[in-house]
Amino acid sequence: MKPFSGPEHHGGGRRQRFFGHGELRLVILNILKDNTSHGYELIKAIEALTQGHYSPSPGVIYPTLDLLQDQGLITVQEEDGGRKKIAITADGSQVLEENLASVEQIQARLKARMVGHELRKNPQMKRALDNFKAVLDLRVNQGDISDAQLKQIIGIIDRAALDIIQLD
Repeated sequence: MKPFSGPEHHGGGRRQRFFGHGELRLVILNILKDNTSHGYELIKAIEALTQGHYSPSPGVIYPTLDLLQDQGLITVQEEDGGRKKIAITADGSQVLEENLASVEQIQARLKARMVGHELRKNPQMKRALDNFKAVLDLRVNQGDISDAQLKQIIGIIDRAALDIIQLD
């Protein structure tokens, strides 16, 4: 089976998507590898993965589940009360295994995004980061910055990173 493709990147200031084309399917399969689930539980598991920053709507999750079922990657069984129990199939496990590197990249990307979020929870850190970005943007985007000045700025950033790493 063909591997799922990676994230889509949009320009023009659009907000970056949490998952690129095919990635939500891999995330769902990865969640299902450990336990059967229900649609609502999958939504909540994905919300937990993104620390509440993304919660797929039923209009996203259920068509994705239908597609996975059509591809034979999951089974959906009706339970008493109308709930549907969702489980990964052997083919789904194989696709997940074939795309393990992609799953790891998705997890690393989510973790990296959450680190930035955690930093911005502290008001002083948010202010300092916003100030740094504003000054850097203003200085670098003036258009008349020399190669020597750019090299100095890069050196300052590298030294600051080293100072932070060396904190006790």
